[in-house]
Amino acid sequence: MSTATPPRPGPSSAPATAPGPAPSRSRPAFDWRVRFAALAVIWGFSFLLIKVGTHGFAPFQVTFGRLLFGTAVLAVAMAVKRERLPRGRRTWAHLTVAAFLLNALPFSLFAYAELTIPSTLAGICNATSPLWGMALSLVALSEDRPTRRRVAGLGIGFLGVLTVLGAWQGFSGLDFTGTAMALLASLSYPVGWIYVRRTLAGSSSSHLALTGAQLLVATVQLALITPLFTTLPTSFPALPLLSVFVLGALGTGLAILLQYGVVAEVGPTTGTMVTYFIPVIATAAGVTLLDEKLTWNTPVGAVIILAGAALTQSRARKSADGRPKSAGGRSKPAGSQPKPTDGRPASAVDRPKSAAGQP
Repeated sequence: MSTATPPRPGPSSAPATAPGPAPSRSRPAFDWRVRFAALAVIWGFSFLLIKVGTHGFAPFQVTFGRLLFGTAVLAVAMAVKRERLPRGRRTWAHLTVAAFLLNALPFSLFAYAELTIPSTLAGICNATSPLWGMALSLVALSEDRPTRRRVAGLGIGFLGVLTVLGAWQGFSGLDFTGTAMALLASLSYPVGWIYVRRTLAGSSSSHLALTGAQLLVATVQLALITPLFTTLPTSFPALPLLSVFVLGALGTGLAILLQYGVVAEVGPTTGTMVTYFIPVIATAAGVTLLDEKLTWNTPVGAVIILAGAALTQSRARKSADGRPKSAGGRSKPAGSQPKPTDGRPASAVDRPKSAAGQP
């Protein structure tokens, strides 16, 4: 899950790139804990909303509507803050790739997956993103060094995946195609995060401008793709239409604004703890509101996945001189900083200004 990232401040909190408008000092209307809880509920219910949306519309139509309403919310926010869209062909080219990897592809895959798998399973599959990110970062990012704890977390997490899927039963009763789509959607997020980190980290545009532009591009992508695979809806049933609207306006647009408000106020470590509540809420919503069946291995596997994800996100311990230790226990040189790309936003010193996907 993820969204536009704020500028990369240095040790003195000065922007690493061209300075933008001074941040507002006004006190938020709601305490960060209230906004944190709202974000967890909104994203946790996203999978239920996708399921209900597909009862009345084709998966691509659900994704298009979601992106359209989400973009509208960010457009209003940009107008209020008088933000301008980014400039430059290179920036827009990178945003086009990011929009596909972080929005168009995973949103569509989850919508197609939920045609054949329950929303509870889709929510749990989404929780594997930090595990995929950890595995990919070891290959794609030379500055990310594995530690025993993070490698152990990776192994534990995938053991949890096998538990959820009931591997000892030969995956009987499991829709392989739908589950594979949900896992592929979860893999698409960290691929996109790594791409964004390599291409858009130095952009001078604000995170709101980049995220708004990215969602706009993703909306255009779906507007071009959807007519090729679907026909116009013959009816607009109220409940599926309302679900798509809420999924876009709240689950995509408002959630982005909430996430970055929380991260800016309490930091990325606390802010991204919302990841661990999403599968819990998704499971509770699917079981209670959609009457989805739940076998013992699903919640047990989910707990194992979350435990593994937590280990992959653990930070290096600091030595006596305050420097982070490397995997071998030696202190890293002064000025070096850990740069996580394992499914969580980067820290305040290395977070790229880009948009990422959310459930």
